[in-house]
Amino acid sequence: MRREIPEVDTFAIVTFLPVPLLILAGIFGGIAAWASLIWIGLCLFMLDEIIARPSPDAPEGSEFPAADALSVALGGVHFLLLFLGVAALSGFTRLEGSSWIAVLLAFGLFFGQVSNSNAHELIHRSDRRLFLLGKWIYISLLYGHHSSAHRLVHHRFVATPDDPNSAQLGEGYWAFLPRAWIGSFVAGYEMERGRAARLPKPDPSAPLGQRVRALLARIGPYPSYVLGGLWFVMLFGILFGARGALAYLALCAYAQLQILLADYVQHYGLARARRGDGSYEPVDTRHSWDAPHPVTSLWMLNAPRHSDHHAHPGREYPALRLGQLDARQRPILPRSLPAMASLALIPPLWRRVMDKRVKALGQGKSATLRL
Repeated sequence: MRREIPEVDTFAIVTFLPVPLLILAGIFGGIAAWASLIWIGLCLFMLDEIIARPSPDAPEGSEFPAADALSVALGGVHFLLLFLGVAALSGFTRLEGSSWIAVLLAFGLFFGQVSNSNAHELIHRSDRRLFLLGKWIYISLLYGHHSSAHRLVHHRFVATPDDPNSAQLGEGYWAFLPRAWIGSFVAGYEMERGRAARLPKPDPSAPLGQRVRALLARIGPYPSYVLGGLWFVMLFGILFGARGALAYLALCAYAQLQILLADYVQHYGLARARRGDGSYEPVDTRHSWDAPHPVTSLWMLNAPRHSDHHAHPGREYPALRLGQLDARQRPILPRSLPAMASLALIPPLWRRVMDKRVKALGQGKSATLRL
């Protein structure tokens, strides 16, 4: 009989703790705005440094019946905060003065770290309803194509030149950002187009509903990514005017910066060896940077346990494992994932810290960059 454990409660406490502060920040600004930013941007890092030991892995076979419920709740919070954040930044609440900057940064960090981690979890779910929730979270951040590119491109080609979201040794974040964004959009579209081309044509004699579903499957999801994003821009423009549309675009841009920072940090410089037949070696723990830091792992739904996610994409976030930690044999980040993402914004400092670690692992011998 599988063992049931209550770890999901801890994820809920950490992810929901700043939500009341963010709501107060969006409505009133002031102390709440700066407190929420300090909590997300500084206190989580300090708690990681104080605790300084990873949470234990869940026992094999553990069940987490509340995991999906927390993801659904975080999905609802995402849309609530998105609406409130745009309203606040548009001048429709009591937010004023320098608090505007704190709200933009705090809300953007929540979307880029918690909402992204949650949506990433959901698009790996086999339950269609959960997948759609994750997809629409990404669409609401104008990053809907990630629902296709992450599953169909990144997981297949990670740590090879064919993956736009795997950063090469020596590649700075600001060079990586446009290459990864454009490359993943195009690569995801090509994969979806190839899948659609292999589907049978709708049977004219089939019931109408079946024919409509078959037709939509052949069209693929990219129209929903693009048109859905435009719908959100127009919605916030109608509700809050031109300032609302601009505020929404600013929040999405900052959230996307966070999402791409996670991709950049988690695979920087790591490359799978090429075999004699031209194929690549299987993905293992040597091809993702893990971060064992406990509090930010809870904050990001164990997204920093990245190598196990690549080994088991369908594994629920509380069950992701670190295993044996040995920085001499596998990629382990020296600080938490959000802390290293901040460092990556300054490429010379990032390279000074990380290039020697990549080379110590015997990696970084990658091929020419491709989109």
